[in-house]
Amino acid sequence: MTEPEQPDLGEQPGTPPLARTTLDRAAHRRKDEAWLAGAATRGLVLVVDLAAGGRALVTDRPDGGAALVLAPSSALPDAERWFLGLDADGTPIWTVDAPVEPSEGRRAVTLREVGHLLDDRDAGLFTAAAALGNWHRSHAFSPRTGQPTTVVEAGWARADPEGRLMWPRTDPAMIVLVHDGVPGPSGRCLLGHNASWPTGPDGVRRFSCLAGYVEPGESAEASVVREVREEVGIGLRSLRYAGSQSWPYPGSLMLGFHAVADPDQPFVLDPEEIDEAHWFTRDVIAKMIAGGYVDPESGVPMSLPMRSSIAFYLVEKWLQG
Repeated sequence: MTEPEQPDLGEQPGTPPLARTTLDRAAHRRKDEAWLAGAATRGLVLVVDLAAGGRALVTDRPDGGAALVLAPSSALPDAERWFLGLDADGTPIWTVDAPVEPSEGRRAVTLREVGHLLDDRDAGLFTAAAALGNWHRSHAFSPRTGQPTTVVEAGWARADPEGRLMWPRTDPAMIVLVHDGVPGPSGRCLLGHNASWPTGPDGVRRFSCLAGYVEPGESAEASVVREVREEVGIGLRSLRYAGSQSWPYPGSLMLGFHAVADPDQPFVLDPEEIDEAHWFTRDVIAKMIAGGYVDPESGVPMSLPMRSSIAFYLVEKWLQG
């Protein structure tokens, strides 16, 4: 049987960094035990050390990017393997949860650190592996009965002793960049500092978009309006969907939005969530991205989220607009 032809996704310009992929998940193979047995001996394996925060080995590319280190199936001992899918040339790709050892030219990193530096194939592989692995680690026992579960369907389900199945879950969450709708350098966006975030090296405080989980019975759009009101106490004039990406810490799907609000509204901060919020001009945001902005009033260095996050993507898209 020939594999189904996949569309050419190209570089997918304008895509959030962890939404990029060229992986064919080949879901029709997950129950094909004979095919899987052969694929396990001829495929490649991405080793992710979930106990160490989800680290995998990468090599640095001359262009400043990074590339995942994939091992031949034959080079690894017997272990529980989860089938990710097929590479562009039809090679089966698996992932395992096991320790990784850095060596000459190979460093152990998390998806947070290098997601934006990987090419489309590796970004998709690492994101899928981290999300799937985190689900397996938290579902070794059935939440209904407490009985142990075992892997079925090549890692895409788990079954209890009675054969009742559980499938990987994803928790929807919203994240929004609120701005004033003004074009050009004088336009401003709203960023907050989460009360739980520690101060970084050299006293740097990180500011990011507002975010929160979509509650049961709630639309993504309604959750944006609610979360902004709850966290900083302001209302929105409009909002627009901007894209999504997985955030496997441990298993969220981040739904990104841009929203417009009146910056003259006073803040009413929820101190358990946001302990500081400001409107930043495009000029200031550009300096924060360059890594050299210090607030002139407080003398505090300020930074943005890591480049692999959808928060950075939303801010960068607004800056370019």
